[in-house]
Amino acid sequence: MTSRELARRVLERVEEGAYATLALGGELTRARTLSDADRGLATELVYGVLKRRARLDYALAAGAPRGLGSLDARVLDCLRLGAYQILFLRVPAHAAVDDAVEAVKHARGAKLAGFANALLRKLARDGEPPPPDETDLVAHLSVVESAPAWLVNDALARFPPGEAKQFLASLNTPAPVWLRANTLKAQRDEVVARLREERPNATVSTSPLSPEALRVDGGGDPSRSRVFAEGLCTGQDLAAQLVARLVDPQPGEALLDACAGVGGKSTHLAQLTGDRAQVDSADLSERKLELGADLARRLGITSLRPVVCDLTDENAPLQPDYDRILLDAPCTGLGVLRRHPEAKWRRAPGDARELAELQGQLLSALQGRVKPNGILVYSVCTYTDEEGPHQIRDFLAARPQFKLEETLQTWPHRDDADGFYAVRLRRIG
Repeated sequence: MTSRELARRVLERVEEGAYATLALGGELTRARTLSDADRGLATELVYGVLKRRARLDYALAAGAPRGLGSLDARVLDCLRLGAYQILFLRVPAHAAVDDAVEAVKHARGAKLAGFANALLRKLARDGEPPPPDETDLVAHLSVVESAPAWLVNDALARFPPGEAKQFLASLNTPAPVWLRANTLKAQRDEVVARLREERPNATVSTSPLSPEALRVDGGGDPSRSRVFAEGLCTGQDLAAQLVARLVDPQPGEALLDACAGVGGKSTHLAQLTGDRAQVDSADLSERKLELGADLARRLGITSLRPVVCDLTDENAPLQPDYDRILLDAPCTGLGVLRRHPEAKWRRAPGDARELAELQGQLLSALQGRVKPNGILVYSVCTYTDEEGPHQIRDFLAARPQFKLEETLQTWPHRDDADGFYAVRLRRIG
């Protein structure tokens, strides 16, 4: 299998509803004979097409008098893959065109293959068409930065035009690789030294915002290193690390990580207490909690207790109260579009309101489990008002026993981190 074939398979699965990260990871695992260079190309093609989809479609439509509306997803994927190579990569145009045409021919026959050949050769010859004029800034940015109009309108409502463009552009850049040094096994500087020794071509830098945070540029996938395998570090974005620090857990306390997922924040909470707290890691998904338990074992953490439960169920097998609760709630995920670009095309403005209802139910169910003078941290990896400030405004208006102590907001273009909103609330004793 070639890198282009693998990319088409992943894009097909994404069209069927799969997450790009999981689909790509699965295909790369099965493609054992693929070289590192080809694996890198396949990854670039998948994420490039998903991030630049609107811009690619605009360029392709300029050469198709009848538009692209009659083409099915399979053919569109082939065309987008070819167009991305022509416009954004140093790939010989004939190689990109020939590969796409053969793929269309194999999938849909010679007639459509001829159309694909003419369309892509025209794009290679004439280049990218000019975008809509900036007098219509929404249309202009929707094409140039490849974003749905509602996302552009939201950015323009939050930022001045120049910063809105910078923000939208940041969503199309590769997400930085952040690691969390596991200080239960080694000091941060020791982890840095080990990484530099093992990956001399990598640049490893620290962050003033989180003592455990390490950014790694170059040198290959750090998760395939000995340092990672030995549990001296794990992958976690800078913003997610700041959320656990907002909880400020202490040794000996009873902690609950609600909606714990695969355990990134649960293990960080345990690490911050020196593995000397009781951390209930709760989630609806038994499989995610199993992965979280695997992570805890690799990091040498023993204080986690996985709890499979519905957090809105008053009879859930949880403690009646906790010193600190972290609710990292399900959300629209707009703050992690660099990592999950397919969400740009799946989300709609109404999604935030629907998820805000679920978040409100979870907050209502968990607030009663916070001890007097205890802490409740609410976080979401998004930036919508409904899921963030408005959610907390309504919560505090209905529950005067809580007060707001601190707010955290990160942005990809400002902080080199995922976009998170989080607050630290204290239950007044």
